[in-house]
Formats: sequence, C-alpha cells, structure tokens
Amino acid sequence: MTIDIYWRIGMGGDHATLRTPRRNNRGEWNGIGPGNITPAIREGQLDGYAYIDHMAAVAKASESAGFLGGLLPSFPGTDDPWAVAAALARETTTYRFMVAFQPGFLHPLQAARMSASLQRATGGRLVYNIISGGGGPNQLWWGDKVAHDDRYVRTTEFLEVLKGVWGSEPFDYDGRFFRTDGAVLPPALAAEPFPEVYFSGSSAAAVGAAGLHSDYYLSWLEPYGDLKAKFDGVREHAAKLGRTPKFAVRIDVLARHTEEAAWAEIEQGWQYVDREAANRQAQGDSVGAGRIKGWVPETITGYRDLEVQPNVWAGFSLLRGGPAFGLVGSYEQVAERLDELVDLGVDAFILAGNPHLEEAYRVGEEVLPLLGRSRLTSPDQVLRAHATV
Repeated sequence: MTIDIYWRIGMGGDHATLRTPRRNNRGEWNGIGPGNITPAIREGQLDGYAYIDHMAAVAKASESAGFLGGLLPSFPGTDDPWAVAAALARETTTYRFMVAFQPGFLHPLQAARMSASLQRATGGRLVYNIISGGGGPNQLWWGDKVAHDDRYVRTTEFLEVLKGVWGSEPFDYDGRFFRTDGAVLPPALAAEPFPEVYFSGSSAAAVGAAGLHSDYYLSWLEPYGDLKAKFDGVREHAAKLGRTPKFAVRIDVLARHTEEAAWAEIEQGWQYVDREAANRQAQGDSVGAGRIKGWVPETITGYRDLEVQPNVWAGFSLLRGGPAFGLVGSYEQVAERLDELVDLGVDAFILAGNPHLEEAYRVGEEVLPLLGRSRLTSPDQVLRAHATV
C-alpha cells in the first residue's frame, strides 16, 4: 500500500519551540520584537525577509526531507492559502499544496476556475482540505450564521457543483445554496485533473457529506480505540453508498533520540501552560473539538497526566494553538505509533512540529525512514513521503 505523508506549513507565524511561551516569533503576526525573525529588526531597520520567504523555506525543507506536500491551513488571522500556494509552487518542484478552505465563502464556479488554473500552472499539485467550519468567533468573522448541519449541506452542494462543471457538458444545478445554468469550464481547464479531496469533520452530518465526496476522511489524532470506532462508522456509512473510504490523520510530533529527551521538552514548556487560550480556541460547535475536550481532565497534576496511551499526549493545545493530541517519544517510538495507525487503516498523514522548519528536517531524516520497517523486504525499501510498505 502507499502512504502519503504531508507536512504542515504555519500560515499565521511559527512558534519557535514548545520550550518557550505561547508566542509566534517567526513572522510578524504577534508584532516584531526582540528575537523575532522573518522579518527581524537589524540595526533599527526591517531586514526585508518577509514571512512568505520563511514559508518557502519550510516548503523546500519538507520537500527535500521527503514529504509529499504541505497543508496550508486557513484561519481569519492568516494569509490566504490559495495565494500562498500559487507563490510557493514556483519555489518547489513536485511538492503538493493542500489548500484548506470553507466552501461557503467561495462560489463553486470560481473555485473550479481557480483550482483548474492552479492545476494547469503547477502540473497538478493542488489538493483540497475541505472544512465546513467549527462555529464560534472564527465562523462569525466571515459573517456566517448558517447552522452546523446546514453547513455540511452547503458543502455537499458546493462539491456537487464543483465536480459537475469540471467536465465537457454544460451543467445545471438548483440547490438551497448554489445554482448554475449551463455552467462548464473551458476545455483547457476541464482537461486538468480534479484535486484529491481531504474532508474534515466528526459529526454525523460531516460523515454523511464525506461519504459522498471525500477521497480521504481526515481526523485529528485521538486515542486509538476512539479513532478506530470513528473510522468504522465512516466505513459503514460509505459502504451503503458503494464507496470505500481512505483515512488521513493530522498529528503533531515531538520526537528526539530518546524518550527522556522528548519528554524533557514538554517538561520545560509546561511552565507556560495556558489553559484559557486553549479553551478560547475550542469555542464553537465543532464536534471534533468537543470530543477532545472530553479527554482532557479538569484537574491536571502534571504533564504526564495527559498521556492517554504510550506516547499519545493530549496537551499540545496547552502549549501552542492547534489540535490537542500528538505523539511524544523517541524516533523509534513515534515511528511505531505511526505504524500502528497504518494498521488501523490510515492511508495518509499530515505531520507537524514546532518549529516547522527545523522539525521538517528532523522528522524527515529520523522518523520517516523507520516507518514500515517491519514490512520492508530489503534495506533500501524505506518508506518516505510517498512510498510502498
């Protein structure tokens, strides 16, 4: 089987290390102060090194380290991932760009034209990360008050139109949210490959929409038993539609030569825990975020209280923005945990680490070569970003 492994590119700045307070000092997202880089103040002047240059460095580093591509997240406080993908495509060779976006804020005809144009310009390197929104302040930033389940109806219509116009025949559609009349892409654009679809969401409405249109059902990391139960539910629903789903998991990784060294990183960062920031981030009606809050105890006596199973730690969101669960351990342990996920049916990973630039090299050089080693038939058959195990 083939395992696709992507890296995450921090779109809203980058946290230098989990050993330091929650502040992005790479990029100007939290202002430009002492110790800031990309850009930095040198001799009283900005050095001219923009954050897009740093994102290009991360993309090139992860491409050279063996990753298939990079996830470009989308939040109200970040650069636009479509624009960034177009800029970074010229900085890379085969690297794929997984653009995260909410279908509700872009008409499917415009999305089809943008996507096909990007495919045409990059040789087919666009991948979709479809997100329907987690409610709360981030959703209201867009002025979007559509109810949770209705957002997935909107997403389903969006993808039906997007796929419908990506062909040779005029396409008509009359839905609740979108309508078309004889719409079709011009032949040169319609000839481009339709992007792979990674679809996020943990609710029943999300699973229903994913069953219709996703190539990969994408989940945050959870305790493995719960993740298996979620996957089984997706498989059951997809089977009713005559489809066989693939699965992807988004995981933060803190891997070092020894397990003790990895946990020492967490211990040093523990003094900067910010539970309130993590709670603010989880506001909204996201079922996935609600599931994760249920695994984090109200009373925490120490960082190891959040190790829900060997090397699976639920405290990342207390140290930096983003998902709660990730892997902490030696290079060998992290590779073993990833292999166990492959055994559960995972077909793709989106990995990340802080800082994204240095950790792309570390994970690419030290962890990826260990994946699937028990299934390799010769020493040179090493699983890299897009290889066979």
